[in-house]
Amino acid sequence: MITLPLPLIQALQVLTIMVGAPAISGVIAQVEGRLQGRRGPRILQPYYDLAKYFHKESLAPEGASAFFLAAPLISFACYLAVPLLIPVLTTFPLPLGNMGDILGGGIVLGLASFIVAIASAETGDAYAQLGSSRSRTFGAITEPVVLLVVFSVGLLTATDLPYALAGTVMSGPEQIVRPAHLLAAAALFMVILFETARIPVETHSGTLELGMIEHARTFEHSGPYMALLTWGSSAKQFVFYTLFINVFAAPWGLATSGRLDAVALAMVSLFVKALALGIIVAVIDNTFAKLRLFKITEFVSAAFLLAVLAIFTLYLGGG
Repeated sequence: MITLPLPLIQALQVLTIMVGAPAISGVIAQVEGRLQGRRGPRILQPYYDLAKYFHKESLAPEGASAFFLAAPLISFACYLAVPLLIPVLTTFPLPLGNMGDILGGGIVLGLASFIVAIASAETGDAYAQLGSSRSRTFGAITEPVVLLVVFSVGLLTATDLPYALAGTVMSGPEQIVRPAHLLAAAALFMVILFETARIPVETHSGTLELGMIEHARTFEHSGPYMALLTWGSSAKQFVFYTLFINVFAAPWGLATSGRLDAVALAMVSLFVKALALGIIVAVIDNTFAKLRLFKITEFVSAAFLLAVLAIFTLYLGGG
């Protein structure tokens, strides 16, 4: 059997996230449509949308700097840098796998969000600036929660390297059912709901500008730059799903060697697990009503308290 070189496997990790992200979004949209009694869009519709954006003209608001056009490129590069650090396809670290820990990956994701928010703030558009302001306001609340979740999991496993975290969870089923681990995973899942702009935080498919946070920041972009922002949003969602699945919840099905069949099986396993998680998110998306804006802080505070409880549970004997 063919054994793939490690640099090629690492490139496949990035390509898996980049190519598969729109498909995950398409399946979620299809499931949401079915739950609402509609046909829903085609699963491949996100790919058609990207092709349409790439063929349109790019425009920039009057007075916007070059940073406005550079932001989609930088943010997209940030989203594709994280798969270099986390276990996407393999259980063993790849050449750049130890270049940063899980905290570094969170910082890179936060940097991408910050860059997009700054670019939208300089457009002069009222709704884009509103979305930028809200994303930064709530980001100041959610990012400490992510840090606390990473800190609590680091205490559980005595490391903050993603591959080591996944290895600890894979060492036995008792690692998953530990109360401290379950609480930390629940906190991370709530953060994922916020970061991917899902109900109960935001109407993902709505068109009401006043209720938008994530999508309001892209109002003034067009053409290929809009395509990169849309593609990057799907990639960020897939990265968060991969982080939750392969590090916290179900790090099984990963390749233990560089054999071609093992890597291919790991790709299939990742998509199956991501689709299962996406269906759960779609059910939540259609079960709960969107929270009022001032209630979002309570939602994020609940995630923060779960992370705190995870730490207390660890030291009180439930870890």
